[in-house]
Amino acid sequence: FLRQLKKVRKVNVEILRMTEMSNPSPTKIKNFGVCVRYDSRSGSHNKYREYRDVSRTGAITQRYRDMAARHRARPHSIQIMKIETMKAADTKRPVIKLMHNSSIKFPLPHSILKYNKRSIIVADRPSTMQ
Repeated sequence: FLRQLKKVRKVNVEILRMTEMSNPSPTKIKNFGVCVRYDSRSGSHNKYREYRDVSRTGAITQRYRDMAARHRARPHSIQIMKIETMKAADTKRPVIKLMHNSSIKFPLPHSILKYNKRSIIVADRPSTMQ
């Protein structure tokens, strides 16, 4: 990517430091905005998408899989331009805004009953659909 913009050869570049950043809150779900640039068969395109995940790497993994599924883009043609953690009020996409409702419910359509105190062998079959 850098070679395309600044005409820098790979042999003239030196990696100074690689540090792994730890996640300060690994169990809290956060909103991430991801900007990517990718090369398709017809040209180069910019895309922005929002994801919900517990880590930045999880959001980037979702982005790579989403680009592969929707646009058939290979990982070598995708360049991550920017990733930012967003507040709930700053999100733009309606699918992400649906998850910010405090009274959201996820029904369980197929519940499996636990064994009761009575005998395991009974004449009726248990009903698992509600």
